[in-house]
Amino acid sequence: MKYSDIDKRKTAFIFELDNVLYPEKDYLYQVYYLFANLIEYTELYDAKALLGLMTSTYEKEGAEFVFDRIKEKFHIDEKYRLNFENLLVTAKLPLKLLLYKNMLELLQDIVVDRKKIFILTNGNPEQQLNKIKHTEWHGLEQYLICYFADEISPKPEPDAIHFILKEHNLQRRDMLMVENAEADRLSAGACGIDYINAGQFL
Repeated sequence: MKYSDIDKRKTAFIFELDNVLYPEKDYLYQVYYLFANLIEYTELYDAKALLGLMTSTYEKEGAEFVFDRIKEKFHIDEKYRLNFENLLVTAKLPLKLLLYKNMLELLQDIVVDRKKIFILTNGNPEQQLNKIKHTEWHGLEQYLICYFADEISPKPEPDAIHFILKEHNLQRRDMLMVENAEADRLSAGACGIDYINAGQFL
């Protein structure tokens, strides 16, 4: 699917950030790399082995189990959990986060058509802002209007979308959400706005 396939009457687009505009693992894996090297430096563990367990745990079980698994296997001191959690929020990444190619093209087409782009993202606002700062936007950042749902009410609550509609004097029929999560679909449905899965563009 391409921008030209979207209803021309849509004048505003809402995007989630993680796994919609870029792969979330691209952020997390760089954080894991930084943390593994920190532990190697302070505790003399093998960073490569640590990183391997962290990435495989993320893939098989999910991000919430990553620290617990390396703690169990390598006997990492619990005191490092705080370091890990802080790094997840504030890490200075070695590499820029790259948008999915098709999403970059979609955003560029929306900008050329002079329509509005909103990023409405769930999660820790400081962490999500850090991701946005580390993303290579190819000059699109000046056209993005970003909101952190947790500062209003996390999706699937519809409050953040209602806020955007009111703040920017938009009608529900004007807006399209590009989503990749049940929370987004429920939020859009509760507001009566159309939504489309990001996978259709990827």
